[in-house]
Amino acid sequence: MLKNISDLKNYAISASDGEIGHLKDFYFDDKSWVVRYLVVETGSWLFSRKVLISPIAINHINWDDKLLSIHQSKEQIKNSPDIDTDKPVSRQHEIIYNGYYNYPLYWGGGGLWGVEDYPTSLLPNQVTGNANFPRNVGSLTADEIKDTEKFDPHLRSFDEISRYKIQTPEGEIGHVKGFLVNEANWLVRYLVVDTNNWWPSHGVLVEIGRIAEVRWADKTIVVNLSRESIKDAPSYDSSRELTYEDELALQRHYDQLGYGLTV
Repeated sequence: MLKNISDLKNYAISASDGEIGHLKDFYFDDKSWVVRYLVVETGSWLFSRKVLISPIAINHINWDDKLLSIHQSKEQIKNSPDIDTDKPVSRQHEIIYNGYYNYPLYWGGGGLWGVEDYPTSLLPNQVTGNANFPRNVGSLTADEIKDTEKFDPHLRSFDEISRYKIQTPEGEIGHVKGFLVNEANWLVRYLVVDTNNWWPSHGVLVEIGRIAEVRWADKTIVVNLSRESIKDAPSYDSSRELTYEDELALQRHYDQLGYGLTV
């Protein structure tokens, strides 16, 4: 099922033994467009420290009560590696984080999540939280881990990319308003594009495969679609679930105009 990731913002996060805080942001890697971490702002019990939660840890999402449950305990969260979420997250930080919870690393392997396609398949039989964990570096080369201060250039914040401009060959068409994510594997499938500056109350979907490039310096996403094709695309109704038929209609609309997916 596809969900608008923006709807998850400010959801309460519940550990195995009580609530720990609220969801504030997401980190995804722009190479595969998969959400890798949730950024949770803890409450006063942990001095509002921000912590990372991997989708591997998710137990259940209650969309009605706006509550996301995870497998870890509050004590495990408290003792987890302290990562400054206001700065780029380094690959070494990821190794330390995943090692603490005994999670396999997601890079390498043929699946979206390393050796698997679904994060929950990687949950250890026993969720650990021991600071004396063995580093689970797997088959990493020395070059991949030698510089602990070097951030992963593919790891991005959704808060950062929200409201990025959408650029077509003919010019700007709107801005990013949200992202539709497969809640099973956390793969981003669509950008939700707001075109209100051109056509009032007209929101449309653009498949990730239609992105030609992301210009991080000027906060712009370039798509290989014309302004006219986006203008005439089926409107996106955020009040209802996107169906398979909706997706087919969207793909047919772009494909009949010669914009077949290339990825």
